[in-house]
Order: sequence, then C-alpha cells, then structure tokens
Amino acid sequence: MYVYDDFDRRFVAARVEQFRDQVARRLSGELTEEQFRPLRLMNGVYLQLHSYMLRVAIPYGTLSSTQLRRLARIARTHDRGYGHFTTRQNIQFNWPSLEKIPGILAELAEVEMHAIQTSGNCIRSITSDHFAGASADEVVDPRPYAEILRQWSSVHPEFGFLPRKFKIAITGAVQDRAAIRVHDVGLRVVRRDDGEIGFTVFVGGGLGRSPFLAWELRNFLPEKDLLAYVEAILRVYNLYGRRDNKYKARIKILMHEAGFETVRDEVEAEFARIRGRALELPAADVARIARRFALPALAGRPAVSVVEAAAAAADPAFARFVATNVTPHKVTGHASLTISLKPVGGVPGDATADQMDLVADLAERHAFGEIRVGHRQNLILPHVARDDLPAIHAALAAAGLATANAGLAGDTITCPGLDFCALANARSIPVAKKISHRFADPARADEIGPIDIKISGCINACGHHHVGAIGILGVDRKGEEFYQITVGGSAGDDARLGDIAGPGFRPHRVTDAVETVIDTWLDHRVAPSESFVDTYRRVGLAPFREALAALAR
Repeated sequence: MYVYDDFDRRFVAARVEQFRDQVARRLSGELTEEQFRPLRLMNGVYLQLHSYMLRVAIPYGTLSSTQLRRLARIARTHDRGYGHFTTRQNIQFNWPSLEKIPGILAELAEVEMHAIQTSGNCIRSITSDHFAGASADEVVDPRPYAEILRQWSSVHPEFGFLPRKFKIAITGAVQDRAAIRVHDVGLRVVRRDDGEIGFTVFVGGGLGRSPFLAWELRNFLPEKDLLAYVEAILRVYNLYGRRDNKYKARIKILMHEAGFETVRDEVEAEFARIRGRALELPAADVARIARRFALPALAGRPAVSVVEAAAAAADPAFARFVATNVTPHKVTGHASLTISLKPVGGVPGDATADQMDLVADLAERHAFGEIRVGHRQNLILPHVARDDLPAIHAALAAAGLATANAGLAGDTITCPGLDFCALANARSIPVAKKISHRFADPARADEIGPIDIKISGCINACGHHHVGAIGILGVDRKGEEFYQITVGGSAGDDARLGDIAGPGFRPHRVTDAVETVIDTWLDHRVAPSESFVDTYRRVGLAPFREALAALAR
C-alpha cells in the first residue's frame, strides 16, 4: 500500500488551507456561486438536490483500516451516519454543510486522504482492479502504475481545465475487472514472452449520452513510455477537444468525429516529440514505488482448509457465502473476500459508520489492515487465510453484511438517481431495492447464476447501464418516470454496448420486466454455464424484444 512522503503531506495540507480560504470567501459573499463552482468541483464538492456532497478519492480503490475508520468517523460526526461507495471506487458523503467541509478535508489529510480532482474537467481519480495484487489470474500488479499516474496527474499544470472530465482505468489481470474499454484511457499491463512489461492502450471509451467502446491505440507500449504516451493523448485531446458543446466534449466524440487514424497519428506525432525526456520512467523509480505494493507476509497454508470445509458442511449459509463472495488468491490457502453492500432491500453502495468500523476491525485482524473498494460498489478484504473465513463470516452476519450475492441478480450497480442527484430524472434506488427483494430467494438465485444488472437514473449513465447484461435507464416523460431496458451489454473482455429491448416501463413494472428478460435467457441458454451475454450473442435481440412487448401489452 502506498504511503505518503513529505511532499505528499505538504501538498495535501496546502490544498486544504487553500480551499478553506475559498470556502470562507464564498460564505462571506466575496465569491458568487458561479465563481466558486470550479473551485469546489476541483476539491470534490458538488451541489446536489438537497445539500452539498463531498466525494473523497480512494485511489485505485485501496484503503487502510485507519483510513476506513476515519471515513466512519466523518460519516458519524459530519454527515448522517453513513457513506456511499461509488462505481469510481470513491466514497460520497451526501449531507455535509459547506462550512464543515474544510475541516473534513483536514481530518482526511491526517490519514493520507483527500478529495482533489474527484470532480471537474480534469484527470479524475485513477481506478483499477479491486483484486489487484491478489488475484490468481493476475499477470502484473497494476497499482504501482496507477500510483505513478496519480502523482503525475495531480494538479497537472496543463490539464486542470480540459474540455471535459477525463477518466483512466488500469488492469493487470487476464480478466478485465476495471472496465477499461469504457474509459477515456484504458490500460492493460502485459508481459511479453521475453519478460518485458508494457501496456495495451485503449482510448475513447465512455458511456453517457453517446456511448462508445474504446479503440485500441497501441498494442504494446514499453513501460518507460507510459507517462509520455498518456501525456501525448491528453495534449491532443486538450488541443482538439470541443469546448463549444459539453455534450460533445469528451475524447470519445473527438475519436468519432475526427476518426481513429487521425487521432492516432496526432498522438503518435506528439509522443515522438516528447518521449525520452523528463517523462521517461526510470526503472529504479518504478521498482521503488512497486515495493510499496508488495504482498503481505502470507504464511504457507494447505490448498484445502479443513476449518473452512467443516464450517461449510455444518452451515449452508456459510457454504453459500463462500461460493458467491470468495475469490481464489494467488497464494495457496488464501482468498479475497467480497463484502456485499447490497443487502436485500438496502441502498446499493451504502455503508453505515458502524459497518465501516467493523470492516476496519476485520481487516486488521484477518487481512493485514487492507480494504479495497470495487467498482461494483462493494468492499473487499484482499488477503485472508481460508482458515479465517468462518470467523469473518460470523462477524459479518452479526452486522448484516454477509449477504451472499456477489455477482448475482441482487448485486446491482446503481447510481444515486433522483433521490440525491440534481442531474437525474428518475429514481434508481427504489428499483434496485425491488430487484433485490424479487431475487432474494437463494434457490432462485442459484438457478439464475451470475447476472450483471446495472441501473442509471439519467442518460449520464453513472450506473453503467449501457454495459449491463441487463441495463435499466430511468427517463422522464412529461413529468412521469419511465424505465428503458437494454440487454446484452458487457464491460469485461467481451465488452459490448447493450441494445434497447423494447418499450419503457413505469416504475411498478420494472422488476417484472427484469424477470421477463431473465426468464427468456433461462429458456434459451443451452447449459447453466452459458452466460447471459453468450446466450444473447447466439440468439439475438428478437426473443427478448418479443417477451417484453408481450409484458407491455
């Protein structure tokens, strides 16, 4: 885990005091809201429907137990007792008063956290695989490179006021769990047969009003050229990206309008001009940062845990939890454990202060004090001994955190929607709650198996509905909420955008529509192991469209 050096601490502390002065000038009336807006956004402060919202950066989704306890304290003392974990691996506090936010930022700085560049037209917080450094299918741990990108992009003098926000995701595993194809820049760390490390570079992905999957710009970029190449991309975007229309300002639109070859040639020309200079990554610096992310000292253990097996035989609930929420680790006898923040009837991504404290305690006792935030809005203990799984499960169950639904129908990705967001035009949270109730029965969930359901309350697609196997988009029609269903999307290695499957449904029919789509899939799949997307690619849209049309009649 990365630890701040003296420069990091001074930098964050100075930023807190700068923003404290800006807030004071806003409260005194010296700054208007229009003047204050870009200043607060660069410090993670939004103005939502009912109050300000503070978005705190959790770079590449990695937290220490000390940091999680501090987030719990902030939720308890400055908010309403909970925080909301987002698809960007950050946490949002929905109810802080503006005058308290500088103090909150000072408290965060004490534990090496901040809210810098979690909003605004800048390079946002870098996201990554939530199992990075632990997963059995990992080729290279991407977090050292995510940290290098974080340091390079923080208050970059050239990229503070881009045409629009800019998001970077990075993965180093065989399976893409960071959704790199739907980011402005997506990076896959790869290792050649000769051992050389580099990156496959994707550019121009993004969802929202005009969804696009990223284009592959470079198949192999040498490690030393990472910063120079990404800087070349940003320079081309900053120069040619549109500023006359915010809906056409993302790099995906530049790629679409100018053409892949044109943008690629411009990037390569800029890269040739700046490579080999100050931006070249020294191998010693990469190694120094990589040492911060070394695996903890995991004791050698048998591949099969007798303790785990006995507990699974005695307790079906524990056995089910292991089957759904426990992921193989690269070190024998260990695992990564997903703590679902999607209880039946709960708000996806929400965690109370007490729950955060409990997870911090469990991380210290069983996971070397480390927690991850996944882009699916769950928490992960990345390094746990399989012998400890029964004890962890018992503690989670007592706190209402042992929901065994990771990757299943109840594990929806859901934006805050119209309950909080000023941009939304429909509610997302009530839809997610109803879906979790409809598919709560374990036998039904087992019959269905893994299924990816994603919900957005507006076209901005913060719930990633375009790349859900089942996507749900809330829209406003003459003051009434309707929900459009898309099917066949995926954010992984088989990335594709979903297709609109039929008419919009009123709120009380959305869950029926989801079940209809699932039943249609079950009727057509050739084996329980055939995924929704595989079935969809085989049979096409027609059976799903027909089933939903019949439901709408």
